[in-house]
Amino acid sequence: MGEIKSYKDLLIWQKGIKIVCLVYQLVKSFPQEELYALTSQIKRASISIPSNIAEGYGRNTDKSFSHFLDISRGSLFEIETQLLIANELGFITNETLYTEILSQIEEESKMINAFSKTLKN
Repeated sequence: MGEIKSYKDLLIWQKGIKIVCLVYQLVKSFPQEELYALTSQIKRASISIPSNIAEGYGRNTDKSFSHFLDISRGSLFEIETQLLIANELGFITNETLYTEILSQIEEESKMINAFSKTLKN
C-alpha cells in the first residue's frame, strides 16, 4: 500500500468495517427479545472498533493513537465474549458466519497489536 492519507487507508480500519458488517448480518437472527440487550451490545462494541481507530488517527499523536487502538482491541475481546455467550444461549443459527467472525476478530487483534507496536517504537 502507498502512503497513508486517511484512516480509511488503514487495513485495521477496513477490517474493522468488515467485522461490523458481519456482526450485523449474524445478529439479524437473534431472538426479538434480545434486540435491546445482547444484540444491541454486540452491535455497539463492533462499531467501536473502526470508530476508535478513526478517532485515534485523528488525534495526530502516536501516544493517543495507541490508546485508541487499545480501546479497539478491548472491543474485539468484548464482541468475542458476547458471541460466545450468544452461542451458549443458542442464539447463533449461522455457524459458518459465526466462525468467520471469530476468525476475523483473531486476525484483527493480531493486526492491531502489530500496528500498535510500530507506534510505540
